[in-house]
Amino acid sequence: MSLNNSSNIFLDSVPSNTTRFQVNVINENHESSAVANDNTDPPHYEETSFGDEAQKRLRISFRPGNQECYDNFLQSGETAKTDASFHAYDSHTNTYYLQTFGHNTMDAVPKIEYYRNTGSISGPKVNRPSLLEIHEQLAKNVAITPSSADRVANGDGIPGDEQAENKEDDQAGVVKFGWVKGVLVRCMLNIWGVMLFIRLSWIVGEAGIGLGVIIIGLSVVVTTLTGISMSAICTNGVVRGGGAYYLISRSLGPEFGGSIGLIFAFANAVAVAMYVVGFAETVVDLLKESDSMMVDPSNDIRIIGSITVVILLGISVAGMEWEAKAQVILLVILLIAIVNFFIGTVIPSNNEKKSRGFFNYQASIFAENFGPRFTKGEGFFSVFAIFFPAATGILAGANISGDLEDPQDAIPRGTMLAIFITTIAYLGVAICVGACVVRDATGNMNDTIISGMNCNGSAACGLGYDFSRCQHEPCQYGLMNNFQVMSMVSGFGPLITAGIFSATLSSALASLVSAPKVFQALCKDNIYKALQFFAKGYGKNNEPLRGYILTFLIAMAFILIAELNTIAPIISNFFLASYALINFSCFHASYAKSPGWRPAYGIYNMWVSLFGAVLCCAVMFVINWWAAVITYVIEFFLYVYVTYKKPDVNWGSSTQALSYVSALDNALELTTVEDHVKNFRPQCIVLTGGPMTRPALLDITHAFTKNSGLCICCEVFVGPRKLCVKEMNSGMAKKQAWLIKNKIKAFYAAVAADCFRDGVRSLLQASGLGRMKPNTLVIGYKKNWRKAPLTEIENYVGIIHDAFDFEIGVVIVRISQGFDISQVLQVQEELERLEQERLALEATIKDNECEEESGGIRGLFKKAGKLNITKTTPKKEANRCINSSFVSDGSINTIQSMHVGEFNQKLVEASSQFKKKQEKGTIDVWWLFDDGGLTLLIPYILTLRKKWKDCKLRIYVGGKINRIEEEKITMASLLSKFRIKFADIHIIGDINIKPNKESWKVFEEMIEPYRLHESCKDLTTAEKLKRETPWKITDAELEAVKEKSYRQVRLNELLQERSRAANLIVLSLPVARKGSISDLLYMAWLEILTKNLPPVLLVRGNHKNVLTFYS
Repeated sequence: MSLNNSSNIFLDSVPSNTTRFQVNVINENHESSAVANDNTDPPHYEETSFGDEAQKRLRISFRPGNQECYDNFLQSGETAKTDASFHAYDSHTNTYYLQTFGHNTMDAVPKIEYYRNTGSISGPKVNRPSLLEIHEQLAKNVAITPSSADRVANGDGIPGDEQAENKEDDQAGVVKFGWVKGVLVRCMLNIWGVMLFIRLSWIVGEAGIGLGVIIIGLSVVVTTLTGISMSAICTNGVVRGGGAYYLISRSLGPEFGGSIGLIFAFANAVAVAMYVVGFAETVVDLLKESDSMMVDPSNDIRIIGSITVVILLGISVAGMEWEAKAQVILLVILLIAIVNFFIGTVIPSNNEKKSRGFFNYQASIFAENFGPRFTKGEGFFSVFAIFFPAATGILAGANISGDLEDPQDAIPRGTMLAIFITTIAYLGVAICVGACVVRDATGNMNDTIISGMNCNGSAACGLGYDFSRCQHEPCQYGLMNNFQVMSMVSGFGPLITAGIFSATLSSALASLVSAPKVFQALCKDNIYKALQFFAKGYGKNNEPLRGYILTFLIAMAFILIAELNTIAPIISNFFLASYALINFSCFHASYAKSPGWRPAYGIYNMWVSLFGAVLCCAVMFVINWWAAVITYVIEFFLYVYVTYKKPDVNWGSSTQALSYVSALDNALELTTVEDHVKNFRPQCIVLTGGPMTRPALLDITHAFTKNSGLCICCEVFVGPRKLCVKEMNSGMAKKQAWLIKNKIKAFYAAVAADCFRDGVRSLLQASGLGRMKPNTLVIGYKKNWRKAPLTEIENYVGIIHDAFDFEIGVVIVRISQGFDISQVLQVQEELERLEQERLALEATIKDNECEEESGGIRGLFKKAGKLNITKTTPKKEANRCINSSFVSDGSINTIQSMHVGEFNQKLVEASSQFKKKQEKGTIDVWWLFDDGGLTLLIPYILTLRKKWKDCKLRIYVGGKINRIEEEKITMASLLSKFRIKFADIHIIGDINIKPNKESWKVFEEMIEPYRLHESCKDLTTAEKLKRETPWKITDAELEAVKEKSYRQVRLNELLQERSRAANLIVLSLPVARKGSISDLLYMAWLEILTKNLPPVLLVRGNHKNVLTFYS
């Protein structure tokens, strides 16, 4: 709250210890100083309010001499103008300004605008100052005026606010409803259906007053529990349009919301036909009585129903305001009809009504009707199934949530009050009709008790009428036989008919409005892309006119089919499925324990909501078991469809929250389990950089971690921290999305560091969670090591040392073409941009041609002048212009007009080689050193994958030349115990012999540029060279490890000889002892070892067992 708009500015002495938390005073001229000196005591501050506009003034108590000075500075609600030299963030200068806390700092005070969504219709979205802005040192060359600083501090002046304000102005003509007109009226009209007037009396006759009240109570329990759950969900955040669909989809996610939203909208559309047919049937009955039939009963229902739907459509299309007025009129008629019934129960009955079973309130009738008397084929659940649809309709208000002023307040208040009022009405009518009317009556006024006649003990007999023949033959009157009991009992019968008309038409009108509104919200979310056409709205209220037409056509179709008795149970089950999911949504959100679940409506319980969901499902089967099965099948099919399509939405559903809770619980539970060798799996950190830049490295790693181990794609950003963090954060979501899009089960992680090695060291130590921590580092071979700066080589070898220090295994992957395809990606992006420009240019030329045809040559030249083209420019010439401009741009000079495939075809093919199914062949495993079994386990896992299943394992191990067969048997026995299938085992006995001269010469030429050759120089010169170039390979070092160097060269010869045709080579990685082997010599070893070979995996485990033969 700002006090800068207050007029409460006063004078007084300046306190010496002024801080920004105090209210400061103006001290600019001599007069003010003089006045201030008259009274040295400071003014007494009563209160600084942070409340609403009515409390925005600072209340100050003045001594007698201060009030006049205060008045001199009163400036019609504006603060005193600031001095030009005042700095917006300085609160300790000689000039002080009356400001609220938070107005003299970049830190912003809490405001609702910061928490709105972009494009919110309730107000503009405002961006608070970022943490970077308030944390970094303020730029000295930025001149900030006090007014602009105040605007920034309070979130004003952000670009886009003006548009948001204009959008707010556009909403000025929108019609919004309060809780009475928008929710209460609609719910009451929907709940009070035809059942109240033509079926409730029959239900009391069948079930009796006692069980009838229980049936009503059980129905109300279902609707009340649903209403409570709905109220909790509604008050947990701003509710938009879409009603039940919106509530369910935002709580449980698009899968549940999308499936129930479609069938709920369809159910409302078919319900229009049901209610209209009910109205038409009543009209046809009146036509029968007056002998005024048009054709025949069935066709008359179709004609009257069609005309009625057209009229209702006209009212709906005219706008929500007209529809609301119509609903109010219908409610008044309905209330009059209900009151008319209660009045009729106390009006003394005449002989005609008595013969039809109406005797006013009689204790004997109440007692007789209290118990049940089910007729053949009827029972408690069948009667309940007939009544329950009458209790539905509680979602009528929620369905127009987008047209409510305050849905969070209106929906709970209106819905719960409607349930209470309608329940009282249903109970009152049931008890009153049960206490006034007997079950069976003949309608014959002569069926009276004659003196001396034996009374059968019935209530009617005691009241002077003999209806005993109804036990042997059907009668037309009484609770069990006459559906027009309420008309007979009422004070004025035609009012009941008017009530029936009102109930049917209001329910039809509500459904006709609800279906398009829910359907439009569903289509706007683009869950079903084929239905996007119906998302468009028209007018200030964004009316779904297309949805109205679709609903109208569906309703007309079912009216003309006129087979509503079959479809009615399915529609009731559709509504019940919505109720069940609303209850489950409330339970699920509570169970997930998300901090975002904070409903303002506190009268709910998660277990009660779950009970409500189960109760709704049970009622579905009670009403009609096959309809319930059909509902579940349809919902399941739609759920699977939406899940398969995976709509790109994120609504913070409770499903996400529960997934997080489950993952957290499982991770915590996993920490209590000790590691066991049988459960070992490679959990890899892969240094891919951006995952799309080294896809081959990621693919081979994913091949042995998919569905079995952890895979984390890591990137290290090196440079100034501010820039690195900004770049890192901006690309995080994009790179994780790339992994998901390409169906790679891996995480993306990035760190900002001063150097590459520090970043990798951080990742090695801090990545993972609990037991899900990496145990293997996967890196690509540094192919350009001979041209790379020395620091890069030190970092590369250093991270291998670091991994071993942290007891983490290392896998180095080498392919002939290398991994990095970032240049190819850059080319692709440029070519895509050029293609877009070309298409845009062609579209412009086409528009110009059309304009020339329609508007003449002048308009063409005017537009062509802006584009620097003319109509005569051929398309090829236009394309040439694009290419030439692209070539002239120095950003990418290497591309020129190449196609991406011509840029580096081999690199592109190599980057996808592990995505393809591998041809039949072998994976050669050179298990030269026992590292715990990782060198053997990784290729075994690869053979389990679909892409590698045609590759057999060939095992190569070192051994003595005179014990080849024995060692082969020993190795075969070990592999059999490990249960690892292999095609062949080869014992290599000549590993330690010297390589041939040509191979050794190649190695010597490789390391020649990096040798120190100190033995050829005098001692002083040699020592000096060692100090200046400590990274070079000394003669002493080379001599000390000459045998190892021989081995690497000899191994390459053996690999060339035996494994040149293999699909993949897995080879034990040589370990360089720290402080003994220089980085360049180690890189030379790796180079000569893997030179001119198929893809190679150099593997070294952490020397802890990863294989076991124990069960």
